[in-house]
Amino acid sequence: MKKNTLAVIAVVVAAGAGGAWYMNRGAEAQTEQGGAGGKGGAQPPTTVNVITPTRQDVGVDVAANGTVTPQRTVDLRAQTTSTIRTVHIKEGQFVKAGQLMFSLDDRSNQASVAQAQAEVQRGRASLADLERQYKRSQDLVAQKFLAQSAVDTLRSQVDGARAALAANSAAVRASQVSASYTSIRAPMAGRVGAINVYPGSLVQPSTSLTTVTQLDPIDVAFTLPESNLGSVLAAQKQGKVTVEATTGGEAKPVSGELSFVDNTVDATSGTIRVKAQFGNSDGALWPGQYVTTRVTVRTISNAVVIPQNAIIINARGTFVYVVEKDGTARLAPIARQHAFGLNAAVTGLAGNEQVITEGKQNLRPGGKVRLAGAKPARDKQQATPAGKDKAA
Repeated sequence: MKKNTLAVIAVVVAAGAGGAWYMNRGAEAQTEQGGAGGKGGAQPPTTVNVITPTRQDVGVDVAANGTVTPQRTVDLRAQTTSTIRTVHIKEGQFVKAGQLMFSLDDRSNQASVAQAQAEVQRGRASLADLERQYKRSQDLVAQKFLAQSAVDTLRSQVDGARAALAANSAAVRASQVSASYTSIRAPMAGRVGAINVYPGSLVQPSTSLTTVTQLDPIDVAFTLPESNLGSVLAAQKQGKVTVEATTGGEAKPVSGELSFVDNTVDATSGTIRVKAQFGNSDGALWPGQYVTTRVTVRTISNAVVIPQNAIIINARGTFVYVVEKDGTARLAPIARQHAFGLNAAVTGLAGNEQVITEGKQNLRPGGKVRLAGAKPARDKQQATPAGKDKAA
């Protein structure tokens, strides 16, 4: 019995010694093959994505929220107390300058015009009679049949009649002006707002009839930080300053031109008020609408553009990783000129580098890299002998 027990113990000890030897040999084999955990093993290449910078003109924009404001809007009111006789337009209608919109009861005004014209006719007849008398008196004075004083009196009467005729003519024009107030016409081309009166309504000078708003061209008013004032003024000196306005949603942005910069900075908010003018024949912009604006204050010509996710910012500065010809990564210092969307215009690159965009978090300067999609070098080495054996 003791002999059997000793034999079993001997077998177990031998098996343990063999397993330990096998594990040690396996670890040594992995170390020799250059495993990542080996003491003298090489770091495997890091898989990265790269992109070549593009060159393009980049506009430096300043964004702000704005409000669409019409260049002109007129609140139509009657200039006399009367009643509405006819409404010639409809709500929301586009009218031309001078188009008849409202007709008021003009019977009293027309009677006043007729009365004034009658006074003019009477004044002309009276003047003609006095002029004939004055001419005859001059002949009688020449023949010594009439005193000079009588001629002077007639002359004064003629001058008075001429003055009265001039006054009556002025009264006719005044009554015609008053009569013209009964025809209310569009002061400009634009769109009619809500109509607040109807035929038969009594109107006074304080009564609002409707509004006419000019829609084309139209303005967008917004404010910019005072820090951008210098750039905006410099851009204006260079020529046209482009402004884009977007109403939101799926609407396409519309382009206009900066038309006004206020002469004073608001000391409370530190902003300055500006306006841009837009062509609006299609009605894309509507008065009172909120829009997002972008002002192009300058343009960077032939700028080097890279994705913003390629940029690394740390305590030492701003950098990107570029791939060298020997397949290593180099840290290249750059300066960001202007960021727009997912891209940025930078300096410090020639424009023909391969800039690493993904995988840079695992990199160190001088580290080996492998482009995503490329086969590892070890796989190629293993594939070559296999190919030779197959050919043989």
